[in-house]
Amino acid sequence: MTDPGSTAQPRSGAAPAEAPPYDRHDPAIFPVRCLRFLPRALIVAAMVLLGLLLVGTVYPIVGARGRDMLNRTWSRCLLRICGVRLRVQGQPLMQGPVLIVANHVSWLDIFVINAVRPTAFVAKSEIRRWPIVGWLVAGAGTLFLQRGHRHAIHSVGEAMKGRFASGESVGLFPEGTTTEGYVPLPFHGSLFEPARQAGVTIQPVALRFMRHGQRDSFAAFVGDETLVGNLWRVLGARGLAVETFYLPPLDTDGQTRLEMAADARARIQQVLGD
Repeated sequence: MTDPGSTAQPRSGAAPAEAPPYDRHDPAIFPVRCLRFLPRALIVAAMVLLGLLLVGTVYPIVGARGRDMLNRTWSRCLLRICGVRLRVQGQPLMQGPVLIVANHVSWLDIFVINAVRPTAFVAKSEIRRWPIVGWLVAGAGTLFLQRGHRHAIHSVGEAMKGRFASGESVGLFPEGTTTEGYVPLPFHGSLFEPARQAGVTIQPVALRFMRHGQRDSFAAFVGDETLVGNLWRVLGARGLAVETFYLPPLDTDGQTRLEMAADARARIQQVLGD
């Protein structure tokens, strides 16, 4: 969904052959789903308004540390309100510049990672126009990529270097689209290059979505589904969780950006296949 190397690639709607059956069914009857969805949706809407207010009034005066605290707290609250439990494993790098590269399943992914360490993500410019999610990620300092523009990758790469120079974490979904979360697509290497040139640590992160304790693609935002439709399903469900595995940083000595991308994908796939 967010990689510049995927300018012509739509979201993936078909599960790979190796993946378990793709199941979007929720056995809860309509009134029960409504009782879950409506209060959550109202609180999420209130949080969006609060977030926009904070971005416009508080962010300019609290400094980087204050913004990080607000982003982390806000993301954790959002996940809780959405009924998504967060489980963190491994050792996330909490200090200094880092490039986070993760597999991509849902619009929730950005907030899952921000709940651990606030991160500026590279995202396609279309996301800025999404209701709710677009407003939130824009306020959180997302770097938007104008796909189809000749110098877009260079411009985003320079912006990434600026964030690295400030000691920030930058996030990237190198698949360039979402999947059901079982088998990652090939990783595009375009935006590994700014981190390689700057000598910045690259940490792979594997996201595994669960439902009632079992691996599940229920929350995946794939195919022709609309954001509103996905919100209806996620906010009306229960038993959702995401396991976030922070893997050891890549050994980047002498590696090209394509080798880094392949290495990161292989490590993430090893976790997703367990």
